[in-house]
Amino acid sequence: MEKKLSLTSLTALVFSSMVGAGVFSLPQNMASAGSPAALMIGWGITGIGILFLAISLLLLSRLRPDLDGGIFTYAREGFGELVGFCSAWGYWFCAIIANVSYLVIVFAALSFFTDTGSSVIFGDGNTWQALIGESALLWFVHWLVLRGVQTAAGVNKLATIAKLLPLGIFIVLAVIAFKMDVFTFDFSGIEMEIPVWQQVKNTMLITLWVFIGVEGAVVVSGRAKKRKDIGIATLLAFISALGVYVLVTLLSLGLVTRPELAAIRNPSMANLMVGLIGSAGQFIIVAGLIVSVCGAYLSWTIMAAEVPFIASLHNSFPKVFSKQNDKKAPASSLWITNGAVQIALILIWLSGSDYNTLLSIASEMVLVPYFLVGAFLAKVAFERSNRVLLFIATGACIYGLWLLYASGLMHLLFSVILYAPGLLVFLYARKQMDGTNRLSNLEKSAIAILLLTTIPSTWLLMH
Repeated sequence: MEKKLSLTSLTALVFSSMVGAGVFSLPQNMASAGSPAALMIGWGITGIGILFLAISLLLLSRLRPDLDGGIFTYAREGFGELVGFCSAWGYWFCAIIANVSYLVIVFAALSFFTDTGSSVIFGDGNTWQALIGESALLWFVHWLVLRGVQTAAGVNKLATIAKLLPLGIFIVLAVIAFKMDVFTFDFSGIEMEIPVWQQVKNTMLITLWVFIGVEGAVVVSGRAKKRKDIGIATLLAFISALGVYVLVTLLSLGLVTRPELAAIRNPSMANLMVGLIGSAGQFIIVAGLIVSVCGAYLSWTIMAAEVPFIASLHNSFPKVFSKQNDKKAPASSLWITNGAVQIALILIWLSGSDYNTLLSIASEMVLVPYFLVGAFLAKVAFERSNRVLLFIATGACIYGLWLLYASGLMHLLFSVILYAPGLLVFLYARKQMDGTNRLSNLEKSAIAILLLTTIPSTWLLMH
């Protein structure tokens, strides 16, 4: 019999999937994007936007308890087979890239202990030695999840507790060492020669990236002990993560000036800790980062396999994704997902790409699934003539549209190209049902337009 996930396990899953690698590089990433004034505005917009999204997820889990699988099933129920598939494909692609980035940054962090000026072993996580280590970790976690989602979630709870220790130590020490004159130095970023609102826009994909995973409890909703725990876990994890992110970002700007912070090597929190307590600080943060990322990677491995598994049960993904093992783990989906991660790791090694490149790709692919959550709640609100629901849905939709605008044209063109091969997977899955696609003329037209759009998108990206 399959064991179900408790409130604690669900909360740890959501928190761990959000708070991974990003928080340890957040001081430098945010300082390079904007001034203290812009960062405060940016966190305000993101906090409110993600809150609308989190409440939307909570409400939908209560209003439509029949829809297990969240992100995919909301889009499919609200807007049809094709839109549902695009939501699942975008989310799955985001999860694969997120998992690759976590494996890369684990070994980039280990380079703090292994690399010297004359000897590069792990580098930025893209050397052949890193590839071997990343592959070993990939298949160990694969084995762990095959033993059952409950087993993996139990290990994740321990990792979540372990990651809070170095973060807590840093926040306490930073509060003690905080200097207001350092924090207010060039408060609005005049030296950057960039308008404040442009600085705010530049922070958007960074602030979104560190919240990706807020939907974790909804994704595995079919494995929850109690339906009401899904929304509670989502809100608890969101509030905790927001508090950590805001404190880490703003307190860091009170330790060194923004230009100095922007020039620090990542994970920047490690270098700040050296300034607070000496060389031991680097060890504490880097070790904490490795544990944190491994916990986040475990959470994302569960979610990455769950979405195509759920989608295959609804005939949006090929049937091969629907097979489970005797522990009720989505075995086929897990093998295919981790096979894709392995191929991506080899491509990272061959191309020499780094964590930041992966971050922007993953952030872009999750924008459509997030927007569709708000859009589905808006549809439910209209059906029930409920103004409160409509207000929350409107807030979530506006935030989703703002993110699409803030990400920029080039990122949007790139995402169109990445959605295109998924359409072929979708058509194959529909063909498996009974030999027909059973798509409306509107859906067929949308597929044709998307495929045709890849031609100018590819040309523009190349030029």
